[in-house]
Amino acid sequence: MRRGSATALVGAATAAAVLCGCGGPPVTTAAHRTTAVPGDATASPRTTTTPGTAIAARQPTLSAAPPAQPPPALTPAAVDAAVSRLDGIARDVMRRTGVPGMAVTVVHRDRVIYLKGFGVRRAGSPGAVGPDTVFQLASVSKPLATTVVARAVGQPGAGPRAVGWDDPVVRHDPGFALKDPWVTRHVTPADLFSHRSGLPDHAGDLLEDLGYGRRYILEHLRDEPLGPFRVQYAYTNFGFTEAALAVARARGLSWEELSRTLLYEPLGMRSTSSSFAAYARAPDRAALHVRVDGRWEARHVRDPQAQSPAGGASSTARDLGSWLRLQLAGGVYAGRRLIERSALDRTYLPHVLSAPPTAPYGRPGFYGLGWNVTYDDLGRLQLGHSGGFALGAATNVTMLPSEGLGIVVLTNGEPVGAAEAVALTFLDVARHGRPTVDWLRLAGAAFAGMERGERPATDYGRPPADAAPARPARAYTGVYANGYYGPLTVTEERAGLVMRLGPKPLRLPLRHYAGDTFAYLTPGENSVGLDGARFTVGADGRAAKVTLPALDHTGLGTFTRRP
Repeated sequence: MRRGSATALVGAATAAAVLCGCGGPPVTTAAHRTTAVPGDATASPRTTTTPGTAIAARQPTLSAAPPAQPPPALTPAAVDAAVSRLDGIARDVMRRTGVPGMAVTVVHRDRVIYLKGFGVRRAGSPGAVGPDTVFQLASVSKPLATTVVARAVGQPGAGPRAVGWDDPVVRHDPGFALKDPWVTRHVTPADLFSHRSGLPDHAGDLLEDLGYGRRYILEHLRDEPLGPFRVQYAYTNFGFTEAALAVARARGLSWEELSRTLLYEPLGMRSTSSSFAAYARAPDRAALHVRVDGRWEARHVRDPQAQSPAGGASSTARDLGSWLRLQLAGGVYAGRRLIERSALDRTYLPHVLSAPPTAPYGRPGFYGLGWNVTYDDLGRLQLGHSGGFALGAATNVTMLPSEGLGIVVLTNGEPVGAAEAVALTFLDVARHGRPTVDWLRLAGAAFAGMERGERPATDYGRPPADAAPARPARAYTGVYANGYYGPLTVTEERAGLVMRLGPKPLRLPLRHYAGDTFAYLTPGENSVGLDGARFTVGADGRAAKVTLPALDHTGLGTFTRRP
């Protein structure tokens, strides 16, 4: 999955989740306006909208104050009744989707009241999923990461290593830069954690697909065209990653060390890590699965280390139960305050409008710091996030903080709505005594619609009957330069033309489609299947340029022949 998919949209992204306010997918829309947030600096000279004013004119003011008539609390009996149905909910979703494995944990009022695994770690193998099976979290890594940062922000006595949500990122990482120097000087961790920096949707993800590492990708964010600063939501894994790394640098640690020392060790999360290597060597780990001709197969390995804070954590249902307890107790765990309440509360505030209502009485969706932020039918704050790898994982966390209630669902299959359906059905039963809709049908349709929308408009697998022939191979062979994606080389081999791209490089065979256009299979997490390579041939009969539409979403996908 791509654009609006991947780690948050790829998991978090279900229109169903947004409808119920569970923390649904990042929805990419035009120029969303931000809500005002504490600590906002003045707007960039490149914009004419003061943060918050556009929303204030259209929407009721959001307040952290409780409603005058607090909604009735969920009774322990209502929650227990929902828990008693969770086995059946999980098994029904697994039966309908075929997802090989799942693990679920529920916390209520500082107690883990449900912890169970279902199915198998790898399709066709006997190893069962249990509470201690390690899953890749994909974008559920994001609220985990901002929990780490909340502790760093709230720690008193840090001296010169103190950090704040509203520090300029360049204060802690002087080498960081975006295309606009003014934005570079003013962008903060809060801006990057809430996806309102102006970076385009999923900036940097396609470089990761080509095999580039973290350093290269972050350095090349400066090449990306920027949208309006602090007035537009666009989901970025690597903008988020930069913010987390800047905080870690300020504390003199790597991100992997910071997350371990500030969160995982204090909570006893012994099977949780921000290192892919730790997941890869865990004996009790869930493999990734994709659907192939109606069957689930463990075909891929996804190494997300480059974007570790945004999508590279791994954990278990048991460990995440401890994290839910910390969150729902306002930063207190086992009677000890680990996170200052004000630092944690900041993550729950709406920082940007992410999903405008699509109907007159629709409910908007917001993004906080690593959380999708919405409000349920009774006005209660509801926080959530989904995660997913198109290569084979889907996860969800959903919380009602005022009720002390939260659920985490981990699966080892590509996003089909299973994780969201279990979480939303459970909350529906707790609140209403029954499911109000078929959440799996809605979530599954949303994911299927996204997948259709991401496919190329042209079917490159079926050349037109009247297709013009290709020129001789020498018209296309050569080396083409691109400052963002690096060099692209086209050579002739026995079976035809082959394109090589990326640091390894990747070998991508070209198949003639029509005229000077060839088809190739796009690689990686954001693959859209077959897409085109369009050569522009000069008067000398040789291609001067080649454009790859799959890499050209922000105008950076054209490669120019080297002399």
